[in-house]
Amino acid sequence: MTLTELRYIVTLAREKHFGRAAERCHVSQPTLSVAVKKLEEELGIPLFERSKSSIRVTETGQRIIEQSQRVLDQVGVIRDMAQDGKNQLNSPLRVGAIYTIGPYLFPHLLPQLRRAAPEMPLYIEENYTGSLRQKLRQSELDAIIIALPFEEPEVVTLPLYDEPFVILLPGGHPLAREESLTAEQLANEQLLLLGPGHCFRDQVLESCPPLVEAVTERNAGARGPSLVTEGSSLETIRHMVASGLGVTILPLSAATSMTYDEDILAVRPFSAPVPFRTVALAWRVTFPRPKAIDVLSLAASQCRVIEKAGQQKPALVAGA
Repeated sequence: MTLTELRYIVTLAREKHFGRAAERCHVSQPTLSVAVKKLEEELGIPLFERSKSSIRVTETGQRIIEQSQRVLDQVGVIRDMAQDGKNQLNSPLRVGAIYTIGPYLFPHLLPQLRRAAPEMPLYIEENYTGSLRQKLRQSELDAIIIALPFEEPEVVTLPLYDEPFVILLPGGHPLAREESLTAEQLANEQLLLLGPGHCFRDQVLESCPPLVEAVTERNAGARGPSLVTEGSSLETIRHMVASGLGVTILPLSAATSMTYDEDILAVRPFSAPVPFRTVALAWRVTFPRPKAIDVLSLAASQCRVIEKAGQQKPALVAGA
């Protein structure tokens, strides 16, 4: 059994195609196929079920592949130990963030990271929580920025900051006369939310119980204001509100990322208790560059959602 063979089976399990796996490993398909077969013969069990049209990991093979991934991660730790004093901040760092965080955090985070680690190349990605989870587990990403709760075996999470939710109203809306609003006041409004499957939609409904009843009634066909869920992104929804199509709830950073005149779009806080989400950093326990994680977590935690003194509209700013 060799590390190369372990790398082959991990890649094959990920790609589920011998040709693509061989390409990823920079070898010929016969070379990869022979190595996988050799390892299966050594272990005495099949790791994959093969057919003409597909390849599937066996139940025992899945456990072996997961362990192989841990072994490959530990190889990085060993190499780092062998090169004592190596600068952990000059290798690329691959960071992912969910769609409702990335566009609003990255513009503040990346300059902070560049100042803290100018020789560390950065690769960023925005995706859904499920996709980021898988890429982190498969070592395609080094760290991800998500909203809690988030649980994954052998993954560490570190809370970075709490971000309040705010209410967006079209300019001139009657509720815009209020200094703060409650979820009950929104229950009878034309409410714009992300569609089912988006974690932020779930967070909004969990933190604002009166809206759950409105959603339930709408799904049951009850009469009254409809709940629009066709918004595919927070940006789309924000512009829909500015166009007068309804009201919505957004994280503070998304609500204030663009400036509108008050007669076009009004941002109002919630009355206490204010709903919020906790933004967190997650990485594998076996990731061999703790200094890179330290720099990333420090830079991200310094990008806090705060309300500037003397301003009505809060904003996401880079802290000192």
